[in-house]
Amino acid sequence: MPQNDFSKILLSAVEESLSSLGDSSKQAIFFHLEASFKIKKEHIPAQLAGFTNALERIFGPGAPYLEKLIVRNLHEKLGLDFEDGRYSDFVECVNNARKHLMFKGECKAP
Repeated sequence: MPQNDFSKILLSAVEESLSSLGDSSKQAIFFHLEASFKIKKEHIPAQLAGFTNALERIFGPGAPYLEKLIVRNLHEKLGLDFEDGRYSDFVECVNNARKHLMFKGECKAP
């Protein structure tokens, strides 16, 4: 799986997770990410640390819930097991999923 495919799957997981808040809320979040944090939707995979920081600033204590939902959706889309008890850090979990696929030869490094 090429890197850009991983990015598309990650973006799909982000969109699906934010859709749980409602479509207009999802659109407002993407607008706020770009207007306030200079993170365009298509750049989220390359700016994971900035994205998670933005979620924390927008949602405060609710951010980890959304992050976990994104990671769970990502793992499901990639056919990987998600162990709720092993979830720690959003960026780390996304990078671990990418590394797992690279190890299996399904994802090329950028």
